Amino acid sequence: MTGFALARPNRLRLDAFARQLGLHPQLVRRYVALGLLDAHRDPGGELWFRPAELARAGRVQRLHAGLPLNYAAIGLVLDLLERIEELQTTLRKGGRGWTSTG
Repeated sequence: MTGFALARPNRLRLDAFARQLGLHPQLVRRYVALGLLDAHRDPGGELWFRPAELARAGRVQRLHAGLPLNYAAIGLVLDLLERIEELQTTLRKGGRGWTSTG
């Protein structure tokens, strides 16, 4: 009998995460060490990733390939892009923007 997953996994092991991105696991470890990706360690020391980190890792790869930036600068760009997305979401929901006072 063949089984099918009913839901996406809520976390991925390092090897599965790297395989989905087409990256070497050591490069993924480097991204974690540089603070570009968030990962959790289990009691055995193995890295686990939330599926949402796949998109962030893809963004890191695109920024690194497309712009002459070092990894520290890529981290800053990622933080700024996330902040812009938060502000746009707030504005779409009718919230006050960053230029508002009080």
